[in-house]
Amino acid sequence: MSNEVYALDMQKVSKRFPGTLAVDQVDFRVKKGEVHALMGENGAGKSTLMKMLNGLFNDYTGDIYINGEKKLLHSPSLAKEAGIGMVYQELSLARRISIYENLLVGRLPKKNALFIDKKKAIEESKKLLARVGLDYIDPTKDISEISQCEAQLVEIAKVLGFNPSIIVMDEPTSALSSEEVNRLYGIIRQLKAEGLAIVYISHHLAEIFEIADNVTVMRDGKLVGSLPVTETNPDHLVEMMVGTPVQNFYKDHETKIQDEVVLSAHDFTRWGFFHHVDFELHKGEVLAICGLAGAGRTEIARGLIGVDKTDGGTVKIHGKEVHFKNFGEAIANGLGYLTEDRKVVGLALNQTVADNVTTCIIDKYSKGILFKPSSLNNLVDEKINEMSVYPADRNRLVGSFSGGNQQKVLMAKWLASEVDILILDEPTRGVDVNAKQVIHNVVKNYVSKGNSVILLSSDLPEVVGLADRAVILREGHIIGEIQKKDMTENSILMAANGEGEFVKCQK
Repeated sequence: MSNEVYALDMQKVSKRFPGTLAVDQVDFRVKKGEVHALMGENGAGKSTLMKMLNGLFNDYTGDIYINGEKKLLHSPSLAKEAGIGMVYQELSLARRISIYENLLVGRLPKKNALFIDKKKAIEESKKLLARVGLDYIDPTKDISEISQCEAQLVEIAKVLGFNPSIIVMDEPTSALSSEEVNRLYGIIRQLKAEGLAIVYISHHLAEIFEIADNVTVMRDGKLVGSLPVTETNPDHLVEMMVGTPVQNFYKDHETKIQDEVVLSAHDFTRWGFFHHVDFELHKGEVLAICGLAGAGRTEIARGLIGVDKTDGGTVKIHGKEVHFKNFGEAIANGLGYLTEDRKVVGLALNQTVADNVTTCIIDKYSKGILFKPSSLNNLVDEKINEMSVYPADRNRLVGSFSGGNQQKVLMAKWLASEVDILILDEPTRGVDVNAKQVIHNVVKNYVSKGNSVILLSSDLPEVVGLADRAVILREGHIIGEIQKKDMTENSILMAANGEGEFVKCQK
């Protein structure tokens, strides 16, 4: 073995859960001043490996060395003391308290035993915010007053406050626009120049080739291989992750759009969020609503389903004007919404797969006040098999599944709901390439049966591969439209920035 001292050196580490060897004799090494990508399908063992590093398990086997020194990382506090910093995909920031309190939680400076030194806390917070390009933000603001994108950077600043030598970033760009992704890349390169070791977990292949020096791939709890990014390519990485080549991943589906308009919005407005929005959705169509972060895509979706009150305009479903007071009324009229936030509002993690899949149809299959869950077992099994949920156990708690399988359960819920119009909000965010392909195939099959989809996605290859047409949203206004034949990643991105031939009006 090389005599080189690594910032992180995990040797033959393993972690067993009841009935599952989640991590099996894995070696994982990261140098100082290196960005090392960690890839694999959902359930490959990446998260378990990083949880071991973060001290969440005290029963792992194997050895972990930090800067050449063997460490027993049996608690998060020990991991933090060893110089491990974790930036999770689901942010750990606390709402209803200030940014500076979030940044310095557990270590707020004090004037004496009783009082916090607020002036010093604000000064320290400003220094941390400046490290991630947020020097323009007032640290006394409530964390709820900043955008999701800014919150992601605050999370990184919070971790930097503990002066780690190793930072793990788990899907750090999942809530960022292209502009903010580039800002994050700049921050990562600066941290790398300062000598930090960075573990970068992402399912986006383009990010790996943009920011990483080396890449390690896991599959089924085992190490598949580690190699320099310059010695591989996207097809090779996909094959390493799934075991077989994935061909024609974004191959266009066969369009079967019909003339019938199933949903239309005219002059649709929610002041401050979206204004005078007009569009039509046809039977059998996948219509993408594209725009930069903050353009108002999710807000339009929430307005359509009756979750948020709107200020004007009309919405028609199958030619009938509707005014939904709540989401239940929307579902009853055939309109569903797959949220981008599966863990908080999409799924009940402490309930079973069957409970989640049948959420929207309990009333339909009840006899008076009586409901027999077992009566829907066949339907549940059919939908989770259609979504390739693994393991295909309807009685298993959803919280025990990997992120990709949770997303499949969420999709199965909407397939079971029998709605004929489905809004998909970031349907493949944070899932691996195999789960993404499953979801795409299900969407194509769904619209081939005469159903319709509104697609809200920041994944431009996904939009180009799935959508029949795209309307462009900028600062809450529809400014253009792109037909299938003209749809490319570049044309969408330019239009979203208010440029190019497909922009009809400037906002």
